[in-house]
Amino acid sequence: MNRKTFIATGVATLLTLSTAFAQDYPAAKPVKIMVGASAGGGTDILARMLADKFRQSMKQSFVVENKPGAANTLAADATAKSPKDGYTLLLATNTGQAIAPHVLKLAYDPLKDLQPIGMVVVVPHLLLVGPNEKASDAKELVAAIKSNPTRYSYASSGIGSTQHIAGETLNITAGTKAVHIPYKGSSAAHADLIGGQVQFMLDTTSSAIGQVKSGALRALAVTTPKRFTELPDVPTMRELGMPAVEINTWYGLYTTAGTPKAVVDKLHAELQQTLKLADVQDRLRGLGGNSEDLTIQQFTEFNRSEFDRFGKLVKAANIKAE
Repeated sequence: MNRKTFIATGVATLLTLSTAFAQDYPAAKPVKIMVGASAGGGTDILARMLADKFRQSMKQSFVVENKPGAANTLAADATAKSPKDGYTLLLATNTGQAIAPHVLKLAYDPLKDLQPIGMVVVVPHLLLVGPNEKASDAKELVAAIKSNPTRYSYASSGIGSTQHIAGETLNITAGTKAVHIPYKGSSAAHADLIGGQVQFMLDTTSSAIGQVKSGALRALAVTTPKRFTELPDVPTMRELGMPAVEINTWYGLYTTAGTPKAVVDKLHAELQQTLKLADVQDRLRGLGGNSEDLTIQQFTEFNRSEFDRFGKLVKAANIKAE
């Protein structure tokens, strides 16, 4: 057997083994979906929805494991260092994938050590205040912050999160100096926002819509070019003359880099099938989300472009780890 034949035979054998592994996947054991935020937040809600649908279609347990903190990067770090077999997945946001790498010193490379599977959904943010805030709209809130800057602080789900970027973009755009107060997730931030310990927050519709509809929080603006159908009376930042504050959060599914391509392809196909289900579409729309049908390659390229875009925003806002 000559060298070329030997190599070709070896490649064919590897492809056969990879395909066989994918056909059996995930029969060997339950699959973990890592979430870098606390239970009850938008990422957790979406992860549990996917876990339930994957369990039904793939006949295996999918278990959500919350690992909040460090701007969603603890869960990503755990996924990056897991076996390359597809049994550890990560539901990530642009916080961990495109922002935190420019703010924190990480022990992994989000572009090299994590394998993109597919886009899940893109959701806008709401400018939120608690029940004790007197401002009735965003313009009144900005005026109040300017008149009494030492009183106003805003919450986020962590340093370098999209909420943090959105808050600093609002400060730059409106000429305010509200102080940033980071939390380990939206749920904890909401509790202090309701209690009056912080005065406002720019949070995702997926995390905050329930609190708004219950009356626990008030929405003063939305960060989409058009109004959010679930809250038609809430104006957009563009309407208020602040289009620069159109910061969104996207959610994507990843696994450990080096996972066999056949497994990644199978997971991508399962994700796309799940996102087309009528009840899933209804759920995503209810959360303010818009799902995009991207190939693995398109999502990978999108991730890279967002990494570059948010790097520039982090620099402009002078966001640093504390």
